[in-house]
Amino acid sequence: MSAYSDRHAMPALTGVDMSNVRLPSCLLCVCLLIGSLAHADETIDFVRDVRPILSNHCYRCHGPDEEKLEAGLRLDTPPPVQAEKSSSAIIPGQPDTSEVVLRVKHADPELRMPPVEAGRALTPAEIATLERWIEQGARYEQHWAFRPVRRPEVPGSPSQSAWVRNPIDAFVLQKLEALRITPAPEADRETLLRRVSLDLLGLPPTLEEIEAFLADTSPQAYEQMVDRLLASPHYGERWGRHWLDQARYADTNGYTIDSERSIWPYRDWVIQALNEDKSFAEFTVEQLAGDLLPNPTRDQLIATGFHRNTLVNQEGGTDAEQFRNEAVVDRVNTTGAVWLGLTVGCAQCHNHKYDPLTLREYYQLFAFFNSGQDVNQVTPTLSLPSPEQQAQLAALDSRLRKVREEFKASEQQQQSAEPSGSASTFWETPEGPSVHSEAGAGFEALEDRSWLVSGNNGDSDTYTITLATRLERITAVKLETLTHASLPKQGPGRAGNGNFVLNEIELRTGQETANWTQSRADHSQSGYPVEHAIDGKPETGWAINVSQGSMNVNRSALFLCKPMAVPAQGGVTLSLVFGDKPAGYNIGRFRISLSDRPADELLPGEVEKSHYEKTIAELEAERKKLQASIASTMIMRDLPHPRETRVLIRGDFLRPADLVIPGTPAMLNPLEPAHDDIPLNRLDLARWLVDRENPLTARVFVNRAWSHYFPRGLVETENDFGMQGSLPTHPELLDWLSAEFMESGWSMKGLHRMIVTSATYRQSSLARPELEEIDPDNKLLARQSRLRVDAEIVRDLGLSVSGLLHPRIGGPSVYPPQPDGVYDFTQRRANWPTSTGPDRYRRGMYTFFMRSAPHPLLTTFDTPGLSTTCTSRTRSNTPLQALTLANDAAMQEVYRAFGARLRERSASDEDRIRHGYRLCFTRLPDDEEFALAQSYLNRLRRDFAGSPEEARLVMADPDAKPEVASESATWVMLARLLMNLDEFITRE
Repeated sequence: MSAYSDRHAMPALTGVDMSNVRLPSCLLCVCLLIGSLAHADETIDFVRDVRPILSNHCYRCHGPDEEKLEAGLRLDTPPPVQAEKSSSAIIPGQPDTSEVVLRVKHADPELRMPPVEAGRALTPAEIATLERWIEQGARYEQHWAFRPVRRPEVPGSPSQSAWVRNPIDAFVLQKLEALRITPAPEADRETLLRRVSLDLLGLPPTLEEIEAFLADTSPQAYEQMVDRLLASPHYGERWGRHWLDQARYADTNGYTIDSERSIWPYRDWVIQALNEDKSFAEFTVEQLAGDLLPNPTRDQLIATGFHRNTLVNQEGGTDAEQFRNEAVVDRVNTTGAVWLGLTVGCAQCHNHKYDPLTLREYYQLFAFFNSGQDVNQVTPTLSLPSPEQQAQLAALDSRLRKVREEFKASEQQQQSAEPSGSASTFWETPEGPSVHSEAGAGFEALEDRSWLVSGNNGDSDTYTITLATRLERITAVKLETLTHASLPKQGPGRAGNGNFVLNEIELRTGQETANWTQSRADHSQSGYPVEHAIDGKPETGWAINVSQGSMNVNRSALFLCKPMAVPAQGGVTLSLVFGDKPAGYNIGRFRISLSDRPADELLPGEVEKSHYEKTIAELEAERKKLQASIASTMIMRDLPHPRETRVLIRGDFLRPADLVIPGTPAMLNPLEPAHDDIPLNRLDLARWLVDRENPLTARVFVNRAWSHYFPRGLVETENDFGMQGSLPTHPELLDWLSAEFMESGWSMKGLHRMIVTSATYRQSSLARPELEEIDPDNKLLARQSRLRVDAEIVRDLGLSVSGLLHPRIGGPSVYPPQPDGVYDFTQRRANWPTSTGPDRYRRGMYTFFMRSAPHPLLTTFDTPGLSTTCTSRTRSNTPLQALTLANDAAMQEVYRAFGARLRERSASDEDRIRHGYRLCFTRLPDDEEFALAQSYLNRLRRDFAGSPEEARLVMADPDAKPEVASESATWVMLARLLMNLDEFITRE
């Protein structure tokens, strides 16, 4: 018997055809007892019979975790590699003297193993199995999942050869025939068409597809239909959704703030890769290490978003290193679960309790992912301009370069040109003015006609300067701020750093106040431009301190105004206003000059300069706006030099211990560096995962693919292929498919085609009462199974049959209607910007997914939270699902549209009803169903005729005429009824 054989497999029931006879319970028990007795002489298989006993009862204290090892005894490895103390624990051929047997049978509870308090006592049957195994030599065997994949021979079946369509059927039939069970008949063609369409596309067949398939009676009609479905772009959506669960894809960062992120291009890459049938090997390498490939393409960088789907904690006061470490842990655990099907996370704090995975090996895996640039942040990201946007950016950049070059040439020309008159003749610096400080500062007139300020430096101040001028009009004021040894850091300001903030400058001649038109300064601090001194806002101002190299030097500013007449007596008053935010930022030395010259003389080339500056500002604003509209996505990038990785004691990032380098578990195929001086990296890891000798990757992927077509995988514990996992129900089939998958180029479409064209898949899903006691969970695959569709597909079905579905592939996430208040309990209380137009009717996989508050329709039908990887969804059946399907706001639109579609079909009730059944279920109603539907319609017409307001409510149209509302509402309610039947959301 195979070492893989299911320990729960039933023995052959000789002479009984189980497809035709239902055994009474008593007879069944007798048969099983006889089989068990016969089994007593059978060779004990370590993998099938013994290891499950040791794993369940012994490995916690006598397994691979050396830190928890009791009495120095390990039972997970053969005696030759155990400590000397173990030599008497298991003595091959001598169960009566083997300590293991003696202790599990010991009469004294204090000496019996496992300890009584563990609650793991062995049953008499398990003890007998251990005794027989030791008696037969106590031969250890490698765990089935850690053995290399080797293609087994396809079994023959002369008696049922006509049923076998491909090797899958041969392996399934071998097990059925051993139990004298015949397969179920093939499902009818309508059921087959709907089944395979839902499985491959997640959409029901269209009316045209139904009619074409039913009309095609050729022998290859089904296979050709499968090929058409596999070629559909919607295939990538359906199977992409399965993969995105494992990638923990979501549109937000997680934790309590849970802000939006842009990573939908990764989702679109997955869809495209599946539609192109990218080999799973390439699919793996590009997601885990696309950035490390030579000259990676844009798509290969986008693919690395797989491991950027980790959470980002944006709460204040968090330790960035802690959450960087959490992200790396998630990447290790996700990689182990998705590709290896192992619970590697159990070794984060200590050696794995059951599997041969050590704490050190866990951190060797950790080292592969420990050098990413991201540190609890969204970056690094990749900008993804479309070809049109790329062309627009290139054009804008070209124009900006040209304008800047012209501007620079113009400035150089202005600087080298001879002035038309001496600049000094343009300005008058009045002598002997009077100066007053509101804060009581003192002023000293210096020989260069500047004023040095001393004394009290108020938090705020206003300098009022009265000037005597010979000018008849004033067009400009020049303010020079000058340094001096007496000022802090030589000034020119009085603040401790030598800076100042001039909040306002005011000029008055008699009763007239200056109307400033423009200002220029030779230097301004960022955020404090000179224009702020004339904007009329006391809270803004001009300052000069940008960096150490730009302060503590003389500065000047020009303020131009509309020409102002000077009174005959020449009285002019200038005020310099300094606020108290920041306090004490007053000017320490200054000089004032006045001019009556036009602006173009005072500012040579200013008109041309203004033109260039305006043009550059407009182009930069246009570029910024375009850049903001360009999509981006989060990607993986490694640091130039790897981070040091150490074992973390108890998984605590604050307790680093021994240094480790990247490496893989010793229990699997080895991964050695190509060069001793070059450490392994993520690219090496990715290639190791899809190496032909890796025993897990193909098995895990094939098993998960299988689980989407049947109620469970060939290995029920699809996320645990380790010691605690289930044994495969059909081990040879699993290995044959895994070998075929790898040797046919890792073609995912090829695997799917193999499964859905098998006779096993094409069986009827009708229950078989005669198998209820023998195989209640259908593990023998003697029929198909009814499966409720996934959450996203529930509304997709309604959108499709109602005609509302917008078939666009990819793009940013959308916001279909959802109940009010869903986000009220989240920290951000974000808004849900309900989509309009075609985006409102996109497929469910494009619905914006907020980790802290997913769309209620999705969560009701078991969409996972996606904060961590989900390798298998649960399928629940709750009253809330029925209530949601009947009353959800997003579904009401679907019912109205479907009702309208039925009314537009024809004027005949019969034709409309038949059409509704065909669209919803791919089949036509039987006589009883038709009669019930017609009776329901008649009752609705009577009810709505007497209650036109209720009809208007159903139609959401308060102005509808009574007769129109009544008939329309009748068909809406029938549409609602059809879509609320269990069959509508069930794949038969």
